[in-house]
Amino acid sequence: MNHKNLIILIFIAMSGLAPSQKPSYSTKFVYDGDTILINTNQKVRYLGIDAPEIGYGVRKSEFMAVAARDENIRLVKKRKVTLEFDRERTDQYGRLLAYVYLKNGEMVNAHLIRRGLAHVAVKLPNLEYFQAFLNFQRLAMEERIGIWKAPTGRMEAFYLGNSKSYRFHRPNCAFGKKIGSYHRLQFGSRKEAFWEGFSPCSKCQP
Repeated sequence: MNHKNLIILIFIAMSGLAPSQKPSYSTKFVYDGDTILINTNQKVRYLGIDAPEIGYGVRKSEFMAVAARDENIRLVKKRKVTLEFDRERTDQYGRLLAYVYLKNGEMVNAHLIRRGLAHVAVKLPNLEYFQAFLNFQRLAMEERIGIWKAPTGRMEAFYLGNSKSYRFHRPNCAFGKKIGSYHRLQFGSRKEAFWEGFSPCSKCQP
């Protein structure tokens, strides 16, 4: 058995350990590739991942944003889902932060990463499935599927990573310049940063 199949089987086994007695919810609306509205009128933000942003008005959708949303719709719209929480239950916007499961036990967060429709986005201290997600992301990167079809090679001479926030920045980013020496890392390319599980700064957008 090759290492790719082994990783998938291990994660399926892990997912099967998710409590089966959790309450289920119906999905009322799908906003994009990582946010839904459930029947309690609460927004649920998929934990540990970030899908491309859907554009509104004059703002264009990011690469593969529509595909990510459509896949999310296919998986969860008008279907029952269960939620698993990590260390934090909500974010600063009041949205639930959750690992979302289908009736068959498949985790939607992992599904989207494995198909290259989202990337790993660490939100400390919620790290329950970080390594599993990162393994899936690396497989998608190797296969160059979904968002990984686009070039992720060198654009800047280097990028600055913050091991405390798991974000990476352009070298001239104000936030990047504030990284303390203890937490500062340097990556030679965007691909290298993504490979280690870092996600791009929302301000400098590396």
